[in-house]
Amino acid sequence: VALPLVYSGVSKKERTERAAETLAKVKLEDRAHHKPNELSGGQIQRVAIARALINNPSIILADEPTGNLDSKTSHEIMDMLGKIHADGNTVILVTHEEDISMFAHRVIRLRDGLIETDKLNSHPHTIQQLV
Repeated sequence: VALPLVYSGVSKKERTERAAETLAKVKLEDRAHHKPNELSGGQIQRVAIARALINNPSIILADEPTGNLDSKTSHEIMDMLGKIHADGNTVILVTHEEDISMFAHRVIRLRDGLIETDKLNSHPHTIQQLV
């Protein structure tokens, strides 16, 4: 999770602190010292989200963040991305899953590289609605 900070020239102490804070945001503070093969698919996705968040970007690009996950874990990831959006980050999500697209505030459908439709979703799904 801290690797992007190495490239940004951040000190080891600050990298460690920020990595711990970011892991807490994605509810993985208890897995901080685990290797990738010791994590579930959902945990690996949350690590990827933490790595994307570590430098406090204004835009998050999420390409199929739920592609290999079961529906429960997919909804947890979408809830996390919703919270990231609520905190002020723009989240651009690519998905082939219709149910996942219903979490978005705006849905742009592409076909053969061209925009087919561009619609606002005035009532995006939330995890609370699905429970």
